[in-house]
Order: sequence, then structure tokens, then C-alpha cells
Amino acid sequence: MPQFRLPLSGNVTQTINPWNWVFNPTVNVNLGMSSDPGAEQRILDDVGSYGKQIGRIGDALRVLLTHVKLQGLSQAEQDAIDQLIDQLNGVDRAKRSARRAAGKSPSTP
Repeated sequence: MPQFRLPLSGNVTQTINPWNWVFNPTVNVNLGMSSDPGAEQRILDDVGSYGKQIGRIGDALRVLLTHVKLQGLSQAEQDAIDQLIDQLNGVDRAKRSARRAAGKSPSTP
């Protein structure tokens, strides 16, 4: 009698070779839908990761928010600013925590 199996109900066989993880480490990064993937890769290699780039933007925004008078904002606009500041503070906390876990001083970049 023939066997009938529905999708995902049959035997699954997968070979896992941990030696590949050690001797052939490969990291795949999907850059998404870029109009110029080569330029994007050069920017990541030469300028910095997305996180580094966004971090610098956040640092610059924090400077502006500290020195610019923000008067006359609507509640929605003030909420957007407050949420950004909260997020920047959260990033700072995560960085300090990671530095402590790595045994580095808080001022170490």
C-alpha cells in the first residue's frame, strides 16, 4: 500500500556539519533593495555600519535638541521629540550595559 503524506508531515532529513561553522564562517548580509549595492557595500566598509551611521545622526540630533529652542510645537510634535529622546537614552543605556559586560570603562568608545 502506498504511503500518503501531507506537506510538513513527512520525515525530515538535514545534515548539520558543525565543522563548517568553525572553519568556514560566512555571514550573509542582505542589503535590501539598493539602487547601487556596490556603493552601499563600500559605505559600510569605509564609513561605518548602519548602527554607527544612525548613532552619529542621533548624537547630532541630541546636540541640536539641547541647544535649539523648541517653542510652539503641537502635542504630536512634542511627543515625537520626547520619543526620540527616550530612544536615544535607551541606546545610551544599552551601550553602557554592553561596555560593563565587556569589562570596559563607560567612557571607552
